[in-house]
Amino acid sequence: MAPPSGMATAPVHHLCPGSPMPFVHGFATGAGLIIAIGAQNAFVLTHSIRKNHILAIILICCLCDGLLITTGISGVGALISSSPLLARLTLWGGIGFLFYYGLRSFQSALKGAALEAGEQVEGSLATVVLSTLAVTLLNPHVYLDTMVLIGSIGARFKGQERLLFAAGAISASCLWFTVLGFGGRKLAPLFRTNTSWRVLDTMVGLIMFSLGTSLFLHQLQG
Repeated sequence: MAPPSGMATAPVHHLCPGSPMPFVHGFATGAGLIIAIGAQNAFVLTHSIRKNHILAIILICCLCDGLLITTGISGVGALISSSPLLARLTLWGGIGFLFYYGLRSFQSALKGAALEAGEQVEGSLATVVLSTLAVTLLNPHVYLDTMVLIGSIGARFKGQERLLFAAGAISASCLWFTVLGFGGRKLAPLFRTNTSWRVLDTMVGLIMFSLGTSLFLHQLQG
């Protein structure tokens, strides 16, 4: 896939040695792309409210984002995005998972639930780990944000500045998931009624279905 117009000829940034700007630039770029309503964030928030192995979820999200950002900045992201077969497989896998998770959310909304004070609604750790990996690695938007977009921007830096940019983007990701994961628990008192859970699960389902539909239509048009 050819780079967007102007990207190939974008100037390489050369800043003063020791300048913190590459880190700041990376942090701002990572935050701008990661802090958005999407499948991964909805997943983290839901499990945070349920107090469901949230530390494991945060660690997996941070590790995956860190690995994908580092891979993208190293130049592998551009290589992968140029493979039609890999891009197609990733896209259809992501579409399938988004619809599956959205359907589960709608089923949960119909069932309803209430969270009592101090109650934890836990599934097995293995199930949570596999679900977190799936919602992260089967989501095409994750690759677009971390490997393609952040990778392309970070590739404009050289040497130590590129490492600082990557560190900034990874720091933004880890800070966001930590705040979302542990901060979401503060919302638990709001979810002691069936109505609150029905609203949340319905919203999550709509997000998943809208993302899946958007990707599906894009694939048909392509």
